[in-house]
Amino acid sequence: MTSAPPLPAEAAVPGKAAPQQPTAPRAGGRLRALDGLRILAALMVCLYHYAGKNGEVAESWGQSPGLMFPTLSSVATYGCLGVQFFFVISGFVICMSSWGRSPGDFFRSRVARLYPAYWAAIVIVTAAAVLLPVVVRPLPLDEFFVNLTMLQQPMGVDRVLGVCWTLWVEMRFYLLFAVFVVWRGVTYRRVVVFCVAWTFAGVFARIAHTPLTDALVMRDHAPYFIAGLAFYLIHRYGSDLLLWGIVLTSWLLGQRYSVTALWHPGMDGDFARSPYVIQAITALAFLAVAAVALGWLDRADWRWLTVAGALTYPFYLLHEHLGWFAIRIMNRALHLPPYVTLAASVSSVLILAHLLHRLVEKPLGSRLKRAMTAQAARIPWRERTG
Repeated sequence: MTSAPPLPAEAAVPGKAAPQQPTAPRAGGRLRALDGLRILAALMVCLYHYAGKNGEVAESWGQSPGLMFPTLSSVATYGCLGVQFFFVISGFVICMSSWGRSPGDFFRSRVARLYPAYWAAIVIVTAAAVLLPVVVRPLPLDEFFVNLTMLQQPMGVDRVLGVCWTLWVEMRFYLLFAVFVVWRGVTYRRVVVFCVAWTFAGVFARIAHTPLTDALVMRDHAPYFIAGLAFYLIHRYGSDLLLWGIVLTSWLLGQRYSVTALWHPGMDGDFARSPYVIQAITALAFLAVAAVALGWLDRADWRWLTVAGALTYPFYLLHEHLGWFAIRIMNRALHLPPYVTLAASVSSVLILAHLLHRLVEKPLGSRLKRAMTAQAARIPWRERTG
């Protein structure tokens, strides 16, 4: 983690104490506990897609997973909250990784990190859809090409990967953070101002209630990213009432969105959710990242967590549709028991994610980043900066 000097003290006024500054930044290496939380969030979403809902899941199993896994499905239906867990972690990680970087470095790191594995996943899932279209239909060629941009959702095009709606949310977060913070250089004050301004923008967007403001401000998802940004500042500079106030406000707003999105009065059936459990899980997600920020999980420094963290993104991209393929083949064609099918499906996608990381994401991501850096260096500095 890149260190930074303490914030410059404001000019002292005679007879008045100088304003209190954040403590010196913490030094440290990779936060492996954060990698563990990332794979946990991915497995939560995976369990939801395999055993926590009907629709395509029931079609793959041949019946409702609520009947096949009566107890497990009642837990798995809350796995969709892993997405909000991801957003909190993402706020933390983006703030950490962008510190001391130029806007160009930030842009190149995001492109090299996201696109190689994403392109490979698009091709793999499309190929599987061609081989077994009964599970998921391949898209027309023009829609497939739009999917390669990662902008299919605002273009109104169907998605190859069901989970990639979250990537559109992430991209908007990167854009906002780059324009309002990274562009001038990431500092404590700029991140705090950004968090406060984005919180109020989300409230005003709810009042305006127009599609454009909702798309730009992301009023429902913003609290989770904002909490992650504040958690990183807590990790870097220590506890601060202002930062904890931002975290608490973000949870109060975020839990409201989660409850209204996932529960309604009179909800019942195999996949009914409790608003209190939703609130508890969002609180646990915040507490888990808080534990990382405060250093309580520093002892969780096992190497396998780094490996697990590296698998998170390719696993997240591949797990939904390919898992349904695996379930249909193992359970309905090979007649494996349900729990064996479930475990084997998760394991097989983890293995494929490992291959995707080693053979595509890691080598191509590095090459793409080096190529973009080298090409940017050819342009004179004055022309690049104006």
